[in-house]
Amino acid sequence: MSDTNTDKEYSEALAICRKIYAAKLGDYGPSWRIMRPEAITDQLFIKARRIRTLQTKGNAAVDEGILPEFMGIVNYGIIGIIQFRKGFTDSKDMKSDEALKLYDSIATEAKTLMEAKNHDYDEAWRLMRILSFVDLILAKIERTKEIEDHKGHTEVSEGIDANYFDMVNYAIFAIIKLTHEA
Repeated sequence: MSDTNTDKEYSEALAICRKIYAAKLGDYGPSWRIMRPEAITDQLFIKARRIRTLQTKGNAAVDEGILPEFMGIVNYGIIGIIQFRKGFTDSKDMKSDEALKLYDSIATEAKTLMEAKNHDYDEAWRLMRILSFVDLILAKIERTKEIEDHKGHTEVSEGIDANYFDMVNYAIFAIIKLTHEA
């Protein structure tokens, strides 16, 4: 089991992301069901790249900061896992309530994975810089692109879903640091 504060902070960060996900489902349903995996990976890349650009330049031309982009990475990472497991479609083939249940199921898996890794790494993420999370997410995206280019085949590495799970958890750690250590 993870540290009590980590458990609470993780749940709070995830709840914020879930609220945004649910609101967007209310606006336009699970329209993301038509997205192919490569498009989701590119969407994650756009969000992570924007964070890195904002960190490097220090200002934004669009009035949205780093925090919403990390939330987007959490949500698109979970969408990526859903799409990886279910495959994409040519139209919305599920209702919003099913999409929310799938989100909750994947989020539970992500938290369980975080607890196991957090136990083994002894909360090392708390000593990391937010820029490291961005770079790690970008590296995971590059790995995912390579695996996609190889039609999902790897020799010894984890697969696409494992990379998505890591992106989700790195983004949640960044959200925790941004909201609790500011």
